[in-house]
Amino acid sequence: MRADGRKPDELRPLAFRRRYTRQSPGSVLVRMGRTAVLCTCSIDLAVPTFLLGTGKGWLTAEYGMLPGSTATRKARDRGGKIDGRSVEIQRLIGRSLRAIVNLEKLGERTLYIDCDVLEADGGTRTASINGAYLALVDALHSNRVLLGQPASLIRDSVAAVSVGLLNEVELLDLDYREDRDAEVDLNLVMTGAGQFIEVQGTGEETTFSRSQLDRMLKLGKVGIDAITRQQRQTLGSNWPLD
Repeated sequence: MRADGRKPDELRPLAFRRRYTRQSPGSVLVRMGRTAVLCTCSIDLAVPTFLLGTGKGWLTAEYGMLPGSTATRKARDRGGKIDGRSVEIQRLIGRSLRAIVNLEKLGERTLYIDCDVLEADGGTRTASINGAYLALVDALHSNRVLLGQPASLIRDSVAAVSVGLLNEVELLDLDYREDRDAEVDLNLVMTGAGQFIEVQGTGEETTFSRSQLDRMLKLGKVGIDAITRQQRQTLGSNWPLD
């Protein structure tokens, strides 16, 4: 039994609140346990220089933790300087969303994903990806006169979850304390169809076997499927697939 009473294969309470802000065409507050992230999607009628004249669009992401999101104040990024962890996570978010967007059909437009952590208790990168997908879909729906139907722009859904090995037990969706103490930490990003987008697995002062990796991937897939079902339920008639 885990500290919060969950079983090893159980997700933290997961909730999505769409249209959390009015200004952005796509806006979702995602909660995974005590972790809370505001995800927004904005559309710009321009692309980076390397895509000018190609007819192809782009998607990019930014990620940040607000000063009050952690137990000790998190300093703001200033002067264009972003800490290495934030850079790594925002690149992961961007890669994850680009994998399921048909950029060739987007035209020369840029989708901006912004993920701001309001409260951090582990799994901020996975929560960001889960909420960003919904924000993306809502943004495309609100601009379908300009961009066309979202079904033509989105190939699949995307979801992410963490898995860890703690005291030789595989655990799904780690909170901060579990993540801090885990011997192995793995972040998994997959499509709704079951294809891998990214696997980030690291041993913390230890190693892990192929059989342990296989079990963690299997457990992660269970979590991904559950998150995908909730994403679909949350979007309702706006679900772009099928």
